[in-house]
Amino acid sequence: MGDSESCSSRQSEWSPVQGRKRRQKAAVFNEVLERLKELDVEETAEHGFEDELWAHFSMLPDRYTLDVNTERAEDVLRHKKLLSLARDPLTRPAVDVRLVQVLLEDAVHSSFFKGGKAFGFDGPLHEITISTKDKPKLLSGLTSLMSEIGLNIQEAHAFCTIDGYSLDVFVVDGWEHKGIEHLRNTLVKEIPNIEKQSVGVKQELVSPAGGQGQRSNTFPPNNVEIPFDGIDVWEINTKLLDFEYKIASGSNGDLYKGSFRSQDVAIKVFKTEFINGDMQREFSQEVYILRKVRHKNVIQFIGACTRPPLLCVVTEFMPGGSVYDFLHKQKGIFKLPALLKVAIDVSKGMSYLHHNNIIHRDLKAANLLMDENDVVKIADFGVARVQLQSGVMTAETGTYRWMAPEVIEHKPYNHKADVFSFGIVLWELLTGKLPYANLTPLQAAVGVVQKGLRPTIPRHTHPLIVELLEKCWQQEPSLRPEFSELIGILQFMAEKVSDEERASKKRNLGESCQLMNA
Repeated sequence: MGDSESCSSRQSEWSPVQGRKRRQKAAVFNEVLERLKELDVEETAEHGFEDELWAHFSMLPDRYTLDVNTERAEDVLRHKKLLSLARDPLTRPAVDVRLVQVLLEDAVHSSFFKGGKAFGFDGPLHEITISTKDKPKLLSGLTSLMSEIGLNIQEAHAFCTIDGYSLDVFVVDGWEHKGIEHLRNTLVKEIPNIEKQSVGVKQELVSPAGGQGQRSNTFPPNNVEIPFDGIDVWEINTKLLDFEYKIASGSNGDLYKGSFRSQDVAIKVFKTEFINGDMQREFSQEVYILRKVRHKNVIQFIGACTRPPLLCVVTEFMPGGSVYDFLHKQKGIFKLPALLKVAIDVSKGMSYLHHNNIIHRDLKAANLLMDENDVVKIADFGVARVQLQSGVMTAETGTYRWMAPEVIEHKPYNHKADVFSFGIVLWELLTGKLPYANLTPLQAAVGVVQKGLRPTIPRHTHPLIVELLEKCWQQEPSLRPEFSELIGILQFMAEKVSDEERASKKRNLGESCQLMNA
């Protein structure tokens, strides 16, 4: 069967509602197929290969198709093979490990996925692909296992097939001397232990139209239901949480420093006596989004307690505190190189979120946390949302001083609203001040919308910073850059500033030598 005939026959089966997604899937399928034929892959000549390849795509969620890098089509075959091995108890779990070559100057793809890029890692990166019988807590167990054997997860992509098998891809560092085969053998040996731990966790398979074999939550009455999409439930037994001290308090809940299985964690506890529909939605949304994301510049989700009377979200503990506290409480300052590093960290995290159709909607210094190595991570997804397929959203949210004008005006908006907020954050980093400090939040909002008000950029600010600020807080959203663009711009600026500092030191040294010789 030829490609055009194959695609045509499949399109005739599509319903109008699913047409756009199916067309996307068909386009990626055909690109992968053509690429495999160009590479003279022997399997492409086998009878029924095209149907098997299409079945592979059809068994996985739509976001798998969107993440496929068609230039590395051979990796689709690797995933197909691993899933086939996982379906046989004798060859399960199926694990593949390979060394990823990273060209730091070009920031080439470090993995099979479109979003898989590495920036400035020291030492080798490995891509680990694991397929096995999917169970609750499996992904949590895998990430814990990798931490226990000394691996640092830089990226992770988790998928579940409609017949209940996992396909999890991790890009890790920290495995430098023991070899690929030793790493693979270690994982193959330890993964069954994780699977045994998952046996006692209740799981229900449902078969709704178009979604058979996907897991659903089975909470008792009055529990907060979390949307489920085939990743993990991440339910934590409250008896395993140790509360140490309160970090902060808010109207909806309190934040504590604590521990979970000997790991330092932050515990965000919602005040259940004030629980209403809005708070339940906020809690549900935060858990739903946090468990979907895995990036070195996004706060790491540990788990959640969804069973009243205790509703809480558990994340990694960030000993450096928030950027806001550093600037406003500790009166710290960011010199230009450090400022650019923070901005790059934030841009990488936001680029990852936008790539996954997540709009943060409340980006500000208070929601940027620092770890012990001064790596900045984006936190607080209470008002974050998954962007609608139309690409636009409505309803006001966020904090007025950082809010984009289209959001203030209740106009339809998209991910570019986060770019506007980032511009205000960049100004915060630059000045150490609260935006529009002499105005009330409402006065600031009115000024932004009606008068085009923006924070005053200090004199003697580096011209490149001035240009970037003005780009980010453009009134027209389409004129604002994407975060993927901002990463490159900021890295260029960081190199330029570094060159300027070296040249300045060289001049000063030369002048000192001249004075000494005079």
